[in-house]
Amino acid sequence: MSGDTIFALSSASGKAGVSVVRVSGDKAWQTLDVLTQGDNAKPQARYAKMLKLSNPVSRETMDHALVIGFEAPNSFTGEDVVEYHCHGSPAVLEELFSVLGTIEGCRMAEHGEFTRRAFENNKMDLTEAEAIADLIDAETMAQKHQALAQMGGSLSRLYNQWAEDLTKALAYIEAIIDFPDEEVPDEETAKARPAIEALLDNIKDHLNDGRRGERLRDGLQIVIVGAPNAGKSSLVNALAQRDVAIVSDIAGTTRDIIETHLNLGGYPVILSDTAGLRPDQITNEGHDKIESEGIKRALDRAKNADLRIVLFDGSAEEPDKHSLDLIDEQALVVINKADISANIHNVFHVKHLENALEISTKTGAGLDVLVKTLTEVISKRMLVSRETPSLTRQRHRDALDNCVASLKVALSQTLPELMAEELRHALSKLGRITGRVDVEDLLDVIFKDFCIGK
Repeated sequence: MSGDTIFALSSASGKAGVSVVRVSGDKAWQTLDVLTQGDNAKPQARYAKMLKLSNPVSRETMDHALVIGFEAPNSFTGEDVVEYHCHGSPAVLEELFSVLGTIEGCRMAEHGEFTRRAFENNKMDLTEAEAIADLIDAETMAQKHQALAQMGGSLSRLYNQWAEDLTKALAYIEAIIDFPDEEVPDEETAKARPAIEALLDNIKDHLNDGRRGERLRDGLQIVIVGAPNAGKSSLVNALAQRDVAIVSDIAGTTRDIIETHLNLGGYPVILSDTAGLRPDQITNEGHDKIESEGIKRALDRAKNADLRIVLFDGSAEEPDKHSLDLIDEQALVVINKADISANIHNVFHVKHLENALEISTKTGAGLDVLVKTLTEVISKRMLVSRETPSLTRQRHRDALDNCVASLKVALSQTLPELMAEELRHALSKLGRITGRVDVEDLLDVIFKDFCIGK
């Protein structure tokens, strides 16, 4: 029940020097009375104090903890909150949870319930709540910076401004419908359509960001493709600096896609090793059926990758024709086995290969240049504007797509009633991103801007 006081471990689970147990709700301060046996030396709100916590049944000491209390609404959840910074012992936590669970009206929190209460108490909107989860999961500096910006309200401010602009435009249309006898200035009502058109252009620009925010959050997909025995698995292992893929001289060793996560220049990367390209040998019969499926998956992954490393065997007599077909603006061309091919440029005197990077996965030669080049390419593609934040979730994108569709329909309407209906749909879709949809805002704008009802 939402009226319950909830508690949970807010720090990482497992043994630790210090663990933080958070209690939120009307009875948060009461838990402190129970655990300190009514000790009058409790801390003031927003002040920390070391206190002895005792079991109310056995009267034995449970732990000595640093206690910090917050009074509503000045807390993370907007409710009364008490935090117990105790020793991170499983025994201490087990007893503390057991005692808290016996207090009437107190229960263990559900997943995400503290953040949900913060949202319900207007301490944050949905985009800021999502950013907290992103910040916890951030593994690179770029992910951390994006999460912090979103948690600081970068997306909220943008979407709230759009909602305000849309609300004002809708209010003008509503005024024409609901107050036909009032004197609504013509120049004011004329603002509705240009405002809608401007908003539509802004949202389209925002959507057309190359999915940078989502890629930054989830990881840029980089796929290594090439002929059998070109050294794809060796390159994956070299970049990951550990044995991720099995390396063998036997063609067709890699049958399925193998993924590993990397941090390149502070950006998250999902690097994929694929089966050797032999599409002319794809079959649905016998033992080769498994390898054929691997080749199909390799081609599909290469097609949909954010960036593909097309790897060639420098010791081969001629470049693999199937690999050549995959070279385009999304490809970075690399020639392996430079250590055993002294005439590599003569062998690969082929269009698209003149500026290929030369490496040797065996000796490590050229790998530093490859990593530097990859980092530069990724940095350019993942560059996020500090002025206009990027979308970070498909949920946001879907809502904005629906908003755009409604705005387009609204602009095609000639009757104010139909236009207003579509604008309400658009406002609702926009409000779903932040979780703030308030139709009463329309009345505020109408009465404020037009002074109707004097």
